[in-house]
Amino acid sequence: MGAQRDPIEYADASAEVRAVYDDIMATRRVDWVNNFWKVLAHDPPTLRRLWGNLREVMAPGALDPLTKELLYLAVSVTNGCRYCIASHGASARNKGMTEQQLSELMAVIGLANETNRLATGYDVPVDARFTAS
Repeated sequence: MGAQRDPIEYADASAEVRAVYDDIMATRRVDWVNNFWKVLAHDPPTLRRLWGNLREVMAPGALDPLTKELLYLAVSVTNGCRYCIASHGASARNKGMTEQQLSELMAVIGLANETNRLATGYDVPVDARFTAS
């Protein structure tokens, strides 16, 4: 288990951290900052960098916002990150994920993890047709 840090609340944050918190709240149109960011606030450069990365990567693009949240949720489930499962599960529900979609997503996650481990364990050679350009 990693070293646990207490979240830094807005009232206790430095001006640099408050600026990131303000951007998080403005971007998300909310009046609070979740604990992930509050814990990262112990290292303001990391807080600022990761928030910038998240804003860029999770913004609408070729993939719609729900698809991005489903992908994030799938990786979080595979990595066993309880916090990220809760956070991105809530975000996916807010973007329209249904219970049926969640069920199908979990089935795909389970299947992909099983087949990935089998292919890795058996060191299955990649078919030439899969790598042809």
